[in-house]
Amino acid sequence: MPFLSVITDKKGKPNAEGTVKVLETWILAALRNRKFFTFDELNKAIHEKLEEFNAKPFQKKKGSRLSAFIEEEKDFLMPLPASPYETAVWSTATIQPDYLIKIGDCKYSVPYEFIGKKVDIRATENSIEVFYHNNRIASHVRRLYSPEPIYVPEHMPENHRKFLEYNTDSFLDWGMNVGPSTLIVVKHFLYMHKVEQQGYKSCASLMKLADRYGTERLENACIKALSYTPSPSLKNISTILKNGQDKVAVASSSASNKESSKYGITRGASYYEGGDRL
Repeated sequence: MPFLSVITDKKGKPNAEGTVKVLETWILAALRNRKFFTFDELNKAIHEKLEEFNAKPFQKKKGSRLSAFIEEEKDFLMPLPASPYETAVWSTATIQPDYLIKIGDCKYSVPYEFIGKKVDIRATENSIEVFYHNNRIASHVRRLYSPEPIYVPEHMPENHRKFLEYNTDSFLDWGMNVGPSTLIVVKHFLYMHKVEQQGYKSCASLMKLADRYGTERLENACIKALSYTPSPSLKNISTILKNGQDKVAVASSSASNKESSKYGITRGASYYEGGDRL
């Protein structure tokens, strides 16, 4: 890269300023009659003249600015930073129970252990860093916009971390294994929202009901709920299980089928609801 070797300490400041003026006049004079159509062309011409200026021999001593730089100054220079300097905006925040901080239009996670703690936030154009007592506890690549919070799995408690492993296919496979009515309810939870991920919480809660009451009772509860409405809620199903209505529904259905079998082929109420009559 072209350079200008000048003395920059306080005593040499007038010399440095004088050299800059000489250089400016020398280059402007050399290029004054040339026409440039882009900044790249202009910069290239300036660099060429700068290299020529540095290679010119001194008038009162041996060598040139280029040789003086190589022999006297180059070995004392520090390497340039690996990345350009970034301006940063500092702020403070108290970590809320959702262990998220908001910067612009995005929310970023911090370790849940710091809930209730006051932290310092350093925001640059490309990154977000969070510090607690001058120790960095979290960092994120900054985004311009994200509709969902940006979580790092390591920041989450174990029960929340499992939620990240969920996806639409896993919920559908689980519902299919439990039973056809449960699958209908799972699909309803997933597809009732504009974004499927918004239904993950309801599906996860449905799985917890299966863990608590068993898959058989959950399937019966879904059958019961779907008999009331094509759009059951998690609360409907939970209430049915809590009150044991799923057991009543199964017992009533078995008794009804047994009674109907005495009279041969009997059309039930479902026949008149517009279903398949063949």
